[in-house]
Amino acid sequence: MRLYEVLLIVDPRLTDEDAAQFLTRLQENVKELGAEPRGVDNWGRRRLAYEIRKQREGTSAVLELSAEPAMLKEFERQLKLNESVLRFMSARVPARAKARPAKAPEALEEVR
Repeated sequence: MRLYEVLLIVDPRLTDEDAAQFLTRLQENVKELGAEPRGVDNWGRRRLAYEIRKQREGTSAVLELSAEPAMLKEFERQLKLNESVLRFMSARVPARAKARPAKAPEALEEVR
């Protein structure tokens, strides 16, 4: 499974409580698809740089999840069909690079 982040802009006509419930339902949808939701970071209502579907504001949130690419593709399809989602963008979080072992001080002296 790979780690992904999905940035969502939700319709501002939803109240804060409704938006929180909506994000909880999205996490449940992720579970039903067989993926593992890692968490949600709700950024709250923000002004958009330009109008999207005649809306100047939107509730932004980031959904972190572990999923296979096929599961993510299905989740994105569901987001496209949902009228409460104004925009979304998903990105794969790169795996942390393994740290190389530090050279011993003796090895450094030999190089000099």
